[in-house]
Amino acid sequence: MHYAATSATRIYLLLGESVGHSVSPVFHNAVLRERHIDAVYAALPCDRLSLGPLIRALCRAGSGGNVTIPHKAAAAECIERPSELVVRTGACNTFWGSDGVVCGDNTDVAGFRHAASLLLPELSGATSLILGAGGAAAAAACALIDAGAGRITLMNRSPDRARALAGRLDPAGAVVRVATSVNELVGTTADLVVNASSVGLYDDDPVPFDLSTLRRVRAALDVVYRGAGETVFVRHARALGIPASDGTDMLLAQGAAAFVHWFGGESPIEVMRAALGRR
Repeated sequence: MHYAATSATRIYLLLGESVGHSVSPVFHNAVLRERHIDAVYAALPCDRLSLGPLIRALCRAGSGGNVTIPHKAAAAECIERPSELVVRTGACNTFWGSDGVVCGDNTDVAGFRHAASLLLPELSGATSLILGAGGAAAAAACALIDAGAGRITLMNRSPDRARALAGRLDPAGAVVRVATSVNELVGTTADLVVNASSVGLYDDDPVPFDLSTLRRVRAALDVVYRGAGETVFVRHARALGIPASDGTDMLLAQGAAAFVHWFGGESPIEVMRAALGRR
């Protein structure tokens, strides 16, 4: 696709370790064209050492971007003016420059709440199981806490990392608990099971969690999305008759919130949705 870029064109980047699968450039550039904004959005793979310099360079130039796996926690450390959500979650997925200051937010929180509410319109009091303890898990847990959810259980390959996240988000331990093994979950129920790990991104990935282990599951949400076809977690859930969706709705909602940070105006989520052929 050709862009008539000039010396005035601003560049916005998605930074991550593996970004080749991302559809973010598709819907962001669709909105830039629709609103006649002289900017382009692209995906750039980068390592941890390159992340900080890239974020600072873009922000000093009055631009910005997004951060994806596995750099969201590292990105939070680069932000000079973090939002409350960056501080609470310890993760940043959206950054921009304001008067030369590096600003950041975690729009994954709003994105997750939007996606979860499409599956469960009433999140207040809901019980949840979240798989993972990284940036996506932090955003999911934060969104559920703010929605008044009931018990939230974290399970991660590293229980210590899950405990650290639980302590960060819920120091009193009133809502968030950690499960150290599947045996603790056998026969329990969950209104929502969330795959907030990166398992399921690739064709040969295993199912991140056997939902039949639980006695009852009302809905399943995978933060992973595929450009075409269902993720392994979504296929698994639907095979058991459980309503499920992948991370596309979360991606669109967080992207729309990021776009408003960068350019202001109304949320462009419907234009973004149409760009992906979503209804």
